[in-house]
Amino acid sequence: MRASAMIAVLGLSLATATSPSGSAAPPDGEAGLQARFDAQIHPDELRDWLKFLAAEPNHVGSPHDKANAEWILARFKEWGWDAHIETFDVLYPTPIHEAVELVAPDHYEAMLQEPRIPGDSSATAHDSALPAYLEYQGDGDVTAKLVYVNYGMPDDYKMLDRLGVSVKGVIVIARYGKGWRGLKPRLAQEHGAVGCLIYSDPADDGYAQDKTYPYGPMRPPHGIQRGSVADMTLYAGDPLTPGVGATKDAKRLPISAAPTILKIPALPISYADAQALLVALGGNVAPEEWRGGLPITYHVGSGPAVVHLSVKSDWSLKPIYDVIATLKGSEYPDEWIVRGNHHDGWVFGASDPLSGQIALLAEAKAMGALAKEGWRPKRTIVYTSWDAEEPMLLGSTEWVETHAPELKQHAILYVNSDTNHRGILQAGGSQDLQRFVNEIAGEIADPETGAPVGERTRAKLRVDALAPHATDEAKEDAKIAADPKRDFPIQAIGSGSDYSAFIDHLGIAALNLEYTDEGKSNGVYHSRYDTFEHHSRFVDPGFVYDSLLAKTIGRLVMRAADSEAPIVQAGDFADAMARDVAEVKKLADKKRKDAETQLAMLRDRSFEMSADPTEAYGTPTPLKPVPKIDFAPLDKAVARLNASAQKYDMAVAAHFVQMSVAKRNSVRSLIDNIDQTLAPEVGLPGRNWYRNLIWAPGRNTGYAVKTLPGVREGIEDERFDDAIRYVDLTAEALNAYSARLDEATRILNSAR
Repeated sequence: MRASAMIAVLGLSLATATSPSGSAAPPDGEAGLQARFDAQIHPDELRDWLKFLAAEPNHVGSPHDKANAEWILARFKEWGWDAHIETFDVLYPTPIHEAVELVAPDHYEAMLQEPRIPGDSSATAHDSALPAYLEYQGDGDVTAKLVYVNYGMPDDYKMLDRLGVSVKGVIVIARYGKGWRGLKPRLAQEHGAVGCLIYSDPADDGYAQDKTYPYGPMRPPHGIQRGSVADMTLYAGDPLTPGVGATKDAKRLPISAAPTILKIPALPISYADAQALLVALGGNVAPEEWRGGLPITYHVGSGPAVVHLSVKSDWSLKPIYDVIATLKGSEYPDEWIVRGNHHDGWVFGASDPLSGQIALLAEAKAMGALAKEGWRPKRTIVYTSWDAEEPMLLGSTEWVETHAPELKQHAILYVNSDTNHRGILQAGGSQDLQRFVNEIAGEIADPETGAPVGERTRAKLRVDALAPHATDEAKEDAKIAADPKRDFPIQAIGSGSDYSAFIDHLGIAALNLEYTDEGKSNGVYHSRYDTFEHHSRFVDPGFVYDSLLAKTIGRLVMRAADSEAPIVQAGDFADAMARDVAEVKKLADKKRKDAETQLAMLRDRSFEMSADPTEAYGTPTPLKPVPKIDFAPLDKAVARLNASAQKYDMAVAAHFVQMSVAKRNSVRSLIDNIDQTLAPEVGLPGRNWYRNLIWAPGRNTGYAVKTLPGVREGIEDERFDDAIRYVDLTAEALNAYSARLDEATRILNSAR
């Protein structure tokens, strides 16, 4: 289907939106309405909001976090929204005492708080910032030898096996990167370690990348990345109330029984402190790819460095404050477009998350102004300012779990933002919304080039594919982006922000948008230096792209709220599924070949013969042989999906505009919540809070998405019975999606 056809269908109603009294809004059409919306977005206003919201630390339980929620509530009400705060009581431990010290062969005590920087909010704030802390680590007091485990990911432990190094009974030190932080202490715990330290190596986000703050954007020597290490790949939200809202009367697990809470103590430290520990290590010199940017020789250990690690926390319930604001729809009030961003941060949180929060506020103010002039969306728009995202998506998850039946019945789309930067539009989410995102991106001008933001996204995808280590997926994305007749791909999403409970748990279609790549906030991520001053100097000077995010998402939300036709375009989703099935089939073949090759090498003693006998060494754990997996059900399901998608997309473009109101409503009732067919109750093996069988965060990647996760991870993790079972279950979910398309197509074609 041509993009122009879909635009004509989606744009049916913005010009005819009605006021509360039923009279027509000013007859200026969609372009005029959008121009009036854009005129309400003022960068200076966003600047002032950010300076206010990021003036003091905003972690859960802090005075400023609650004050910000109350201030945001007041603004929504001032702008004409029906708004309230919903409060939940969640487990949120805070540190009482913590220590990291080298006790042998020398003595060194780590600094667990960043020093203040003159002229920065870190020097002017009145409230105390949380010290170095990892939420939901396990308290403890341990003294043990130290082992360096590189990024602390599964492949790193395989390398340690080959080096003959065990982590049982030791404290590991890992650097941030290559995977979500929570995997690092979890994998250390699973391998027998008694404690875990994580630091940011300057090779990844420090002086090797650019000048350090305050002279440049990157992490200074004593910068510390706080964060959650809850095992969110089992479930998101409050560890004590999985699957239900953390209301006052909720039934709670004992803390000792909560599976997402770690059993070993863990803390983040700065690279200045990490250097003092790493330089004391002996043992094998670290493999070349394990060497970071510190001016030392990287050794693996264990010992002779001995470290004392101690953490004691207050494990109490604390209140969190979600701000919920509603603009009721004029024609379809029971159909909801939900928009969210969180307001809590690890310290000041200027870039993460308040750059997205100020964009959300600008959208809400502009829509409120339009409503006062007579405009009303056809569907109900719900704006949400979440609390407690940083500990592990608590505010959004508890709200979604509390309101799950209503959301499954009414919510059509959830639109999320979080951090924002100067740069290029990056969109991810449900891939049947790819056309919808492309249309919006084709209509908005980039402030730096004057070109549509979608054209810059296409260009970036093409350039990225030329990188020396570009993946096959990146190269395929580039080919698609280079074809002007095709939509540029949007990324599948796993977890890591407030869309997770919507798409992963309930199967509600979701999008996540940000501008990125040019402004730099990663150097102060989750540190005391993520301040107003840093954001306004190095991330988005002039608040140009924060304003652009508001215009982008505001247009998207209003288009979704006022579109007569469903915003789903199934062809792009079918194409993505064909690619994903081809990938898992290739994965199975590679895994089989790798197991056969390794078995031959073990038989030939290749690993022993190639090892340096003067260094410690070992042999890898044998891989399991890969059985034959019958992918025929998935192949058939994708073939059906492709055929059904083509017929539906053609039928909706050809007939929807001419259909009766009753038949339009019938089509919408089938398609608006069609993504819920992809999230059956069975969920994923061993973690059925995650119900979406198409997209989920990886068990061993954390935030990063795994497509067709039941099948893919069954193969990767050598759970081949699960892989075989989920071939059938995933095919059933895709067939259910196709059946909805087929029924909608039948109704559409009956209108001839």
